[in-house]
Amino acid sequence: MPNARPAFPRPSVLALALVVVTGLSVHDADAAKKKKKAAEPALTACTDFYTFTNKDWLAANLLVDGSGQVSALGQLRDRSQQQQRDLLAAAMQSPQNNVQKLLGDFWASGLDVAAVEADGAQPIAPLLSRIDGIRRGKDIPPAIAALHQVGIPVLFQFTPDVDLANLERHIGYFTQGGLGLTDPTYYTRADADTQALLGRYKDYVQKILVLTGTPADKAAAQAQQVVDIETRIAQASKPMSLMRDPRNNYALVQSDTLGKSYRHLQLDDFLTAQGVKDDVVSLSNPALFAELDAMVDKIKPEQWKAYLRFQVGNAMAPYLSKSFRDADFEFRGRVLRGEATPPPRDQLVLDAINLAAGPMLAREYVARYLPSTTASRADTIAGEVRDALGRAVDRNTWMSEPTKAEAKAKLAKLKIEIGAPKRDLDYSVQPMGRGSFGGNMLIASTWRHREEMKRIGNANAGRRWDVLAQQPALAYDMAQNRLIVSAAVLQPPVLDMARNAASHYGSFGALVGHELGRSVDAKGKFIDAAGELKSWWTPADETAWGLRTAPLVAQYSAYPYPGLREVRVNGNQTQEENVADLVGVELAWDALVASQPELPKESKQGFFEGWAQLWPQQMSSDEATRRAAVDVHAPGQWRANGPLVNLPAFGEAYGCKAGTAMQAKPEQQVSIWR
Repeated sequence: MPNARPAFPRPSVLALALVVVTGLSVHDADAAKKKKKAAEPALTACTDFYTFTNKDWLAANLLVDGSGQVSALGQLRDRSQQQQRDLLAAAMQSPQNNVQKLLGDFWASGLDVAAVEADGAQPIAPLLSRIDGIRRGKDIPPAIAALHQVGIPVLFQFTPDVDLANLERHIGYFTQGGLGLTDPTYYTRADADTQALLGRYKDYVQKILVLTGTPADKAAAQAQQVVDIETRIAQASKPMSLMRDPRNNYALVQSDTLGKSYRHLQLDDFLTAQGVKDDVVSLSNPALFAELDAMVDKIKPEQWKAYLRFQVGNAMAPYLSKSFRDADFEFRGRVLRGEATPPPRDQLVLDAINLAAGPMLAREYVARYLPSTTASRADTIAGEVRDALGRAVDRNTWMSEPTKAEAKAKLAKLKIEIGAPKRDLDYSVQPMGRGSFGGNMLIASTWRHREEMKRIGNANAGRRWDVLAQQPALAYDMAQNRLIVSAAVLQPPVLDMARNAASHYGSFGALVGHELGRSVDAKGKFIDAAGELKSWWTPADETAWGLRTAPLVAQYSAYPYPGLREVRVNGNQTQEENVADLVGVELAWDALVASQPELPKESKQGFFEGWAQLWPQQMSSDEATRRAAVDVHAPGQWRANGPLVNLPAFGEAYGCKAGTAMQAKPEQQVSIWR
């Protein structure tokens, strides 16, 4: 919980940079502009629909300092965060229910910087006192279990997740963790850069130890002891690349065998402390846990106390007094994340509340910011896009008949969830009050850990979302065969209730299609209609899919990367998302035509405008360079234009002739489902 500090999912969008040409005199610059203007064709929907549609936005959203990025979807994220601040401020002033009282007190305690400074390290004093009470090896496992209970996972991770053999059920997963650095290789590589980073990390460990009460003359030695423990953990851990595949984290063991298999680690007692009574858990790296068991037996308690003290200070540093926050930012902010300045105070507090009490805030956010008419509109369009995909499966000629049948069966079971997950949480949390932000962080994270542990052993996986309702998100949950649409995403530019109804299909509907296509495509093929992990495509389906999607690689590879000289979009790197964008527009258009067979020209154009208005963005050359190398999405200009080039309906709506920039010749058009 606190030390996880996850980067929550954000809409993945790129920004379009403005190129500033330097080195010309004013006269020469003006002449060059005139020459360029004369040489370029007039801007129309048929030359560059993205710029034609978004010209006002692009003019109004320049990069003031010439760095970073700004995008329409980024502005949506910023708006949702301001809505959360407004909600919390109202809850602080005049709470309307018990959950609002908790949230209002949490918010007030975080904004009261004077109280935070006066509080110092007091919020973690009981945890440190518990650690100081360790005398023998057998005292270490209970201390580890107690820290997990308050949301500070040390030595390893233990979390609920779906059982890969039964996707409706949650089980507990014992996985690797317990490191202050994010990757085990940081502890094991010998190159100069890694060693330099490790040296700076030791300095950070030393600072945190001093802040948690370690005498200054002993801090350096204890910091080395902490790093020694973490190095042993890292040496027994698997590479991060392997951990991205859920199957590599899955290996069922009987819970009642853990006490004998790892008797020094006392994993059976650990489960009892977390309130877990399930018969089985997953433990996929027994060699790691054997090493941890041996470490508990052999390493002296004093060294363990240093490790645990650091882990507590490290996890809670952002929520304590300035000396803790400064140490945390200097290493984690500047060194690891490359940030120049700490986040504003209200942003730090908002992130903390989302981390520790996100479901509480989600409930209040939905009640305040999601009108029933908006939710109903979203549900209707999503259902129509799902039906469009069903029709596409029926009429396509590249799928085999058995594969079509399985796809239709899967679509028949596909669920659409709008706004927030339908689940009941126990909101019985001890009163927070406004006196201690760090204390409130521990109260809230203890509550959230308790609620997470309740999932284990129950067939309730369908009640869980991996995102919060107040975070803009629209995603296909493959394990549960459902579309998740958060409350925060249902506002402009994704769903603007004040705009032409047809534009709702081009924006929200196309994003729904982008995600729902995954249910039956080359990704969705790995889970069948019954929810079992197995491929249901034939080799012929695989070949046909490859033939239909391959031309998009060449199409996007021909596009220049906005804001960069002599750099083009990587069509291979962005292929999967480019396919999904085309699928989304195809399905949303079909859904619109089915719902309104006699579409006027204005509605047809409104559909395509809705799509293009999702993607306006500006970004610096540095940001463009970074994204060109790693991002799996094409830049916004080509996310907007790329799919439309392949749709005859777009050419008809705007009178674009075949072979122009925005309308490929019929024989060159790529189609997936139309």
